[in-house]
Amino acid sequence: MGKRNKRGFNVEEAMEFLNYLTVEKPLLPFLIGLIALGWAIERWVFPFSNWVPLVVAVWATIQYGSYQRQMLVEDLNKKWKRVILNTSPTTPLEHCEWLNKLLMEIWPNFVNPKLSIRFASLVEKRLRHRKSKLIERVELLEFSLGSSPPSLGLQGTRWSTTGDQKIMRLGFDWDTSDMSILLHAKLAKPIGNARIIINSLHIKGELLLMPVLDGKALLYSFMSVPEVRIGVAFGSGGSQTLPATELPGVSSWLVKILTDSLVKTMVEPRRRCFSLPAVELRKKAVGGIVYVKVVSASKLSRSALRGSPSRRQHSFTTNGTLEEHLDDKDLQTFVEVELEELTRRTDVKTGSTPTWDSTFNMVLHEDAGTLRFHLYESTPNSVKYDYLASCEIKVRYVADDSTIFWAIGPESGIIAKHAEFCGKEVELVVPFERASVGELTVRLVLKEWQFSDGSHSLNNFLVNSQNSLNGSSNLLSKTGRKLNITVVEGKDLISKDRNGKCEPYVKLQYGKVLQKARTARTCNPVWNQKFDFDEIRGDECLKIKCYSEDMFSDNNLGSARVNLEGLAEGFVRDVWVPLEKVNCGELRLQLEAIRVSDPEGSRGSITGSGNGWVELTLIEARDLIAADLRGTSDPYVRVHYGNLKRRTKVMFKTLHPRWNQTLEFPDNGSPLELHVKDHNAVLLSSSIGNCVVEYQRLPPNQMFDKWIPLQGVKRGEIHIQITRKVPDLLKRASLDSEPSLTRSVQISGQMKELMVKLQSLIEDGSLEGLATVATEMESLQDLQEEYMVQCETEQTLLLNKIKDLGQEIFNSSPSLSRRSSSN
Repeated sequence: MGKRNKRGFNVEEAMEFLNYLTVEKPLLPFLIGLIALGWAIERWVFPFSNWVPLVVAVWATIQYGSYQRQMLVEDLNKKWKRVILNTSPTTPLEHCEWLNKLLMEIWPNFVNPKLSIRFASLVEKRLRHRKSKLIERVELLEFSLGSSPPSLGLQGTRWSTTGDQKIMRLGFDWDTSDMSILLHAKLAKPIGNARIIINSLHIKGELLLMPVLDGKALLYSFMSVPEVRIGVAFGSGGSQTLPATELPGVSSWLVKILTDSLVKTMVEPRRRCFSLPAVELRKKAVGGIVYVKVVSASKLSRSALRGSPSRRQHSFTTNGTLEEHLDDKDLQTFVEVELEELTRRTDVKTGSTPTWDSTFNMVLHEDAGTLRFHLYESTPNSVKYDYLASCEIKVRYVADDSTIFWAIGPESGIIAKHAEFCGKEVELVVPFERASVGELTVRLVLKEWQFSDGSHSLNNFLVNSQNSLNGSSNLLSKTGRKLNITVVEGKDLISKDRNGKCEPYVKLQYGKVLQKARTARTCNPVWNQKFDFDEIRGDECLKIKCYSEDMFSDNNLGSARVNLEGLAEGFVRDVWVPLEKVNCGELRLQLEAIRVSDPEGSRGSITGSGNGWVELTLIEARDLIAADLRGTSDPYVRVHYGNLKRRTKVMFKTLHPRWNQTLEFPDNGSPLELHVKDHNAVLLSSSIGNCVVEYQRLPPNQMFDKWIPLQGVKRGEIHIQITRKVPDLLKRASLDSEPSLTRSVQISGQMKELMVKLQSLIEDGSLEGLATVATEMESLQDLQEEYMVQCETEQTLLLNKIKDLGQEIFNSSPSLSRRSSSN
């Protein structure tokens, strides 16, 4: 109150006081008039005693004090309500009603469109992997969540505290009957096709909300498995629906898919994360590289760990007796790290506090992932490993270019760490799930995030090759480009041969095109083999499979996927890709995208040259399958070029034919298909493989020699030479078919990549890596000097051509010749 008096006279406060007096004292105007009348009588008629002004002053002071006390009470009540709201375990129901009212207002035009777009891709991916036996193929045609939002906290919200962590519980009830999810299903024969319409959904459960990292992120999950009901109709929608008995089990199949998805992603202890970044960079992360170091474990106890999981396997000795009751000091354990299909395994260590210090290179294919750590016991002379326990850590990209790691802590608490930039190491000590003892210490380094615009963040150094090269838009066109994939080398490939021999080779599949690398003879092969693919709109995934040749059947050494989305032009990307579904092995790839859009035809044309032709030479084939009972074939090739059909001669009784036959076709851009067939004089010819020759984007007047694997068969390759002949360009002399601008862009991109590598190696302190990068930079400098010499030579030739052309113009013009002779 003292502070309020020191502020001085306030007009607004005086007006509020007068209004207060008017409301609280309705007789005040009459009293004021009476006082004014008495004052006038006292002033001009006869005087009153001196106590009248004193009474008026005392009365006014009492009224003002009453007003100040009432204002203070109101302030205290407001502060008390805030305290109650923050500390009370139950939030008043009125606040939840306002929240639902707000959600209802913004749901139709804001929340519903955004969630529909996000969930549509998730639903389509989930249906593709979880098809019913009755359904061969499912396609999502329409996805809308309708106009009815879910209801939150109909019974109020409740707060609880676990350690230092605050958790809010609120009810979740979503009952809608105006949603529209349309699926087109190809059913098993002889039923045919059908449309599945999901028109109603009911999900009821209790949500848990947990703020973490000082309010930078929010974890949310269901407390238990929610109640799920789905309404399904069949037909074309509207009134034209078929009864549900037409497709029995579809409704229960959809309910199972939705329930399983919720259980695996957001039912305790599985939790999802919603990040609240301070800065929104509006970039879409499409993949990342994370280094996982399994440091050590502590407090391991065989009895406590074995009794927790239900999926454990007993360990049997060689004499068939069940081996248990060993001392924990003799416990031999290892950890298996799992990220989707990628798994890696540590060495076996002994004791209740083992130390592994094993680092693995793991690949994320999205902006989030779950790292699972499975602890196994490796008992000597045991046939099978004994599963003991597991735990998991989740990784998620935040829109301000940072990364969040979180896991389940002790007593279902929360362990969360925030890496502000790529390259920062975080350490988490995670307890094993459903086990009374045991902790795992893990260190994680998110080395790189890759974005859809072609940029990537590497050790807090943002590289955007598209902007740095030409300053154009980040959004790249998905057409008119060629992808150059170089399989450089491999390391630590697993050998499945009994003799320990490993003869690996690699198959690359992009779209429907399949290409194969040559066979090496070591577990650490070096191929340096380059493959070209035409970029396909909507297909950003390169599939890789590694095999080892064997006499009877080739052994699978693992597979991998590489996300090519946002690959920038003129920038060679060098990556190590770990192989999935195996315990070890990596492949080194170099990825490059090249724009093929020269109208003069120097880099090829999609529609053909119009006045040129395609020269195809069928040289030989190898490793063809045997089509005859005697173990051989009589192969020949039938060539389909648009409506034209040609064929080669027949090579009898061989699986390695040599034709050496040349065919020519007019270059009109038609598809070129090769069908290898087995000749039969009586019966119809049988197919022993086919392939498609991609020639449209080849540079003209250059012969390309390639081996193409045959499709539709287990093995077989065909060797061809193909040339796009363009007569007009045959007369032009060129030092290099590749444009100088493209080559300069490539050199610039390679130099930028080496600078990024150099900065990363300086931070890591790797002397060997620095020496290697220095050697590469010297080689690139030599290449740049050769390019400058070539540019100077081209400049000299161009000046001579201009001089000769000027002389020809001068000689061909009579007026100029006469003027010269007269002078």
